[in-house]
Amino acid sequence: MRSVWIPRIGPPKVLEIREVPDVHAGPGEVRIRVAASGVNFADVMARMGLYPDAPKLPCVVGYEVSGTIDEVGAGVSLDVAHPAPRAGDQVITPTRFNGYADLVVVPAAQVVPLPDGMSFTEGAAIPVNYLTAILMLEVLGNVRRGDRVLIHGAAGGVGLAAVQLCRIYGAEIIGTASASKHAALRAAGVAHTIDYRTQDFVAETRRCTGGRGVDVILDPIGGENLRKSYQALAPLGRLVAFGVSSMAPATSRRLLPALWQLARMPRFGFVRLMNDNHGVLGFNLGHLWDETDRLRAYLTKVLDYYREGQVRPTIAKTFPLSDAAAAHAFIQGRENIGKVVLIP
Repeated sequence: MRSVWIPRIGPPKVLEIREVPDVHAGPGEVRIRVAASGVNFADVMARMGLYPDAPKLPCVVGYEVSGTIDEVGAGVSLDVAHPAPRAGDQVITPTRFNGYADLVVVPAAQVVPLPDGMSFTEGAAIPVNYLTAILMLEVLGNVRRGDRVLIHGAAGGVGLAAVQLCRIYGAEIIGTASASKHAALRAAGVAHTIDYRTQDFVAETRRCTGGRGVDVILDPIGGENLRKSYQALAPLGRLVAFGVSSMAPATSRRLLPALWQLARMPRFGFVRLMNDNHGVLGFNLGHLWDETDRLRAYLTKVLDYYREGQVRPTIAKTFPLSDAAAAHAFIQGRENIGKVVLIP
């Protein structure tokens, strides 16, 4: 089997494709012949040595795949709620790394069937982006009809997933992105677009909400941006932080800028939060691996939305597995509108 390795910290070109022995399903596991693998900014951060949850180098990353089960381990039996996966089933699943490969082994309990009519490419675009978006919006953000939601990086994979979900909830959407992506965001249902490169998003948010601010903010940028996001909250507003992309302004690791952004992360005191009637929350999907039932329930909910025609993954571009370096460079160039996917 082939897999893409991060042998050392560096720019996209350090990624290597290697031939390694096939993996096999153990007890309670299934093996999936991968048809598509999702690419996420966490993978980029791991390659740059800026992602503390990544495996020790050298390693294979990749948080999600779609494909066909071709091997079932011992002890995978029928469950009352979930029929046991079988060889030949087409499935999607989150993975705890190792997704950049021809074959991947995962616990049988976390795979879900690929819906009828969904392509493998779409399937690989679902788990990370939509689980992140739905858990932030429904569980942490408690979004309700009529709420105003500010989504930073609205044209990215998580951003567009959040846009689609907010439309289901009946929320008004404000999105930040470069100006070249605004037309696509408006077509997706974003009511107000802000060019983060040339406009003050706090002032613009206040302007388009009549000075009130927004009810929920999703911030994957971190650093100073998190401090400014807090200023855009309405009374009882909730700020959800789920990344620090500002630590990776270039394709190679630059420790001083990364440390500078980390140092600029605000500290929110409880007295201030009480007096402001604000909530600041954090989200990291990679720390929810033991919440199998909950993740499966929300993933199933997203797939029900898909079957109803209410969500559709937006695929920015696909790359061959052997060209993972180009996929990383594409994401770091902030060129994508939607999800980047590797095709073995």
